[in-house]
Amino acid sequence: MKAVQDGAKGYRRLIPSLTALVEFEAVARLRSFTNAATELGVTQAAVSRQVRLLEEMLAVRLLDRLHRNLTLTKEGEALYAVVSESMGRIAGVFDRLSTGIEDEELVLAATAAFSHFRLMSSVGTLKRLNPNLRIRLTTTMFTADLRHNEVDAVVRFGNGNWSDGTSYLLFEEQVSAVCSPSWLKENGTPQTLAELMTCTFIADDPTSEGWLTWEQWFRALGERPGKLKYGLLTSLYPDAVQAALDGQGIVMGWNRLLHEHLASGQLVRVTAASLPLRDAYYLVVPHGRRITPTTQTLIELLRHAAGVT
Repeated sequence: MKAVQDGAKGYRRLIPSLTALVEFEAVARLRSFTNAATELGVTQAAVSRQVRLLEEMLAVRLLDRLHRNLTLTKEGEALYAVVSESMGRIAGVFDRLSTGIEDEELVLAATAAFSHFRLMSSVGTLKRLNPNLRIRLTTTMFTADLRHNEVDAVVRFGNGNWSDGTSYLLFEEQVSAVCSPSWLKENGTPQTLAELMTCTFIADDPTSEGWLTWEQWFRALGERPGKLKYGLLTSLYPDAVQAALDGQGIVMGWNRLLHEHLASGQLVRVTAASLPLRDAYYLVVPHGRRITPTTQTLIELLRHAAGVT
């Protein structure tokens, strides 16, 4: 009995205030004393006092308090990673016990294009492998900030270096000009990029997904495009691809996204020209969340479905 009592005293000695940890986690996640106070239903002064209590107890600075910004110090990052993961696991247990639901839930975020062309088929396979898995999918127009979203993982396109999570490479990408076989048969095959620039293009709004434009694509390949002819402009990439499938023009072909369409011949490359991109697709797991076997399986499914061996 004495050993148990000593152990309990030891924990209380090392962690004197769970309230301070809860309020520190909110500040670190939201990067704001004001937003943390609003979320927790307390005053900003109370939150600041609890964080300072932790700093005094540890004799280290956890936050760099800049003029209009808060950043975590190295010590703050270390504490946040542990506290965030622990609180997430505790909250998960409370949720299962209070609702009586034992099924695992996976919350994902991705852009509309990635969700449409890559994620849905892999999610279906994942569900067949684990019938008790419940999946919640959030569609994002821009890169999701993991500090402000309760997600288990998010798909991003970029260099893999993000401060709010750990990145796991899915696959690299290259972009080609693609169209339907019927359009190519009717209009003929351009022999040069100069000839390609005279064709009718389909374009989507690149700001919604963070992608490049036709003008940028030609310039990256060493051409100086003049005024290109657009037969259709869409807000979302899936609509642009559907228009190309209907024979309405040439669409920008993100080869990994359109792997099945290209492999089946539904879409074909107009020319051999292709632009390899330095950025790639990543699955990003928020700091403080461990990568689960389910998430690891999803990574493998996504890579396989995109033709990565």
